[in-house]
Amino acid sequence: MRYRPHGVCSQEIEFQVEAGNLTQVKFTGGCHGNLQGISHLVEGMPVDEVIRRLEGIRCGFKATSCPDQLVQALRAYQNAQS
Repeated sequence: MRYRPHGVCSQEIEFQVEAGNLTQVKFTGGCHGNLQGISHLVEGMPVDEVIRRLEGIRCGFKATSCPDQLVQALRAYQNAQS
């Protein structure tokens, strides 16, 4: 799935979900090293666990962050599956 984040530096989030687990997470744009680290940490993790851990994280004075936008992408994915 591809998701266009809002209110952050990254321009796109791509990911796949297999058997309820997040796989192949890739951010385009943003802080490359940090986003690569986040991607590696969450790959293989259950989607609900990623949401629980990352939801509400803010970047500085912004109301959201790249990790929080990943949560929004996962919620959009879950809604599309229902």
